[in-house]
Amino acid sequence: MSTIGLTIIDWIIIAIYFAFVLGIGFYLKRFTKDEEDFFLAGRKNSSWVAGLAFLSANLGALELLGMTGNTFKYGMYVAHFYWIGAVPAMIFLGIYMMPFYYSSKIKSIPGYLKLRFDEKTRVLNGIAFGIMTVLVSGINLYAMALVLHTFLGWNWDVSMWTSAITVAIYVTLSGLMSAIFTEIIQFFLIWFGLFLVSILGIIEIGSVQEIFNRIPESFNTLWSTSANPAENGMLIHWGGIVLGLGFVLSFGYWTTDFLVVQRAFSAKDLRTARMAPILASFFKMALPFIVILAGLIAIVLANDPNSGFVLLRDGNQINYDSALPLLIARYYPTGLIGLGVTALLAGFMAGQAGNISAFNTVWTYDIYKSVLNKNASNTHLLWMGRIATVVGVAISLITAYWAKSFPSIMDYMQAIFSWVNAPLFATMLLGMFVIWITPNGAFWGLVLGMSSSIIMYLAVKFQWISLSLITMSEVSSDMAANFWRAWWAWLICFIATIVISLFTKKKPKEELVGLVKGLTPETVDKEFKLIQRPIFWAIISLVVFAILNIYYW
Repeated sequence: MSTIGLTIIDWIIIAIYFAFVLGIGFYLKRFTKDEEDFFLAGRKNSSWVAGLAFLSANLGALELLGMTGNTFKYGMYVAHFYWIGAVPAMIFLGIYMMPFYYSSKIKSIPGYLKLRFDEKTRVLNGIAFGIMTVLVSGINLYAMALVLHTFLGWNWDVSMWTSAITVAIYVTLSGLMSAIFTEIIQFFLIWFGLFLVSILGIIEIGSVQEIFNRIPESFNTLWSTSANPAENGMLIHWGGIVLGLGFVLSFGYWTTDFLVVQRAFSAKDLRTARMAPILASFFKMALPFIVILAGLIAIVLANDPNSGFVLLRDGNQINYDSALPLLIARYYPTGLIGLGVTALLAGFMAGQAGNISAFNTVWTYDIYKSVLNKNASNTHLLWMGRIATVVGVAISLITAYWAKSFPSIMDYMQAIFSWVNAPLFATMLLGMFVIWITPNGAFWGLVLGMSSSIIMYLAVKFQWISLSLITMSEVSSDMAANFWRAWWAWLICFIATIVISLFTKKKPKEELVGLVKGLTPETVDKEFKLIQRPIFWAIISLVVFAILNIYYW
């Protein structure tokens, strides 16, 4: 394919960004004195810093390339990932779950599972999370390579190695602290660097209304066509959206995925930690006005034979993820292309850094110290965290090539989440709100939940069973299968955990203080003014969420 030329100004902007990111890593290394600084950024951050980092850890390739490409494939229904697929879960995390996490002083989600249940449940989740994290981090390397390949013409290997080495250096130097600082810088870069795509697209096509007029009717609504899967772009029933995405995948990701929750752990106190996901929810709701709108613009241009806009292909397979880089190349003049490319690279670096910093924490505490070296000193754990960073990046290089084989990285991502996060949410929910759930119930429920999800995925992939058996619909898409598979895995884990708990030994109540609802001191924030309380901002967020869903019904 022909490359999109960059001028010397574009190159300078990109070079300054990479130099700046590496410079931050070297600068912050002097403040990384112990393992708490490396893994939890010293627990000193404000709600704004923790909140922006919380969202930025999620603003990787998945959000930018994946969601724009998915909009091209499925239409407006992709906005569900931002609204029903994020906001209620972020609010729930801030209001109900953060007190359990923060007050127990854990360093990871598997750490909570050890305290609430036992060591084997912790190790099972630690291993599953570690595998999931390196699979997902491969997405970011692949996406960075796609951008470098599209704009510079570099081959995939050079692009991926360049990206991997940069991330490995700055996360190895100062861990979560440098990851958070660069994530905040990247947050603003993404907004300023990519918002112009939507603006220029609207100008070329005429108006937002004209964009909606020129895309298929099945692609331009949120809920009105959800009663019949054949009438919407995602080929899914509203039940799959609400149960699979809105409940299981959403809550499973935002409340149990250590990648994002770790950022809230870095807050300076409990109120600040609770505010982090609530503040982030407002920015999350605004993101569709960059990525979803860009995807709709790409549809209009691709349907216009005179526009000259054609997505890249890998053989006979359309590369939906190429939509956003091609829009940047179409609209941005000299200098701005450099800013656009930098914004994309920033997003991928944020996602990659987030994955790797979460991976090194879980590996070091929940696998290495828990199983392999129980007497490791703090200095040794800091060293092991840095080694884990390099190893994690190396494994990500391998998984990046697997991610490249999927037509859309979003399909790949949701498949992974349905294997690990969906059943884990059932375990966490029961563990936090039901006192009599037992360690053996949690462990075997989690095993059955994860196993069932993987078996369902393989059964459909190799055509052992019909897809309609899982989605309960004659017409369905890969994404519909992901949503429904997540729901069934959650339900299997939920029921199995309850049944097994009825026949196995319970933990004494005195060991569960601070870990279970009813045995944990209530946090009502009486000492704060109304405007400072997390619940106040949570209600405002939910009102905005409701208005958006009704307006785009």
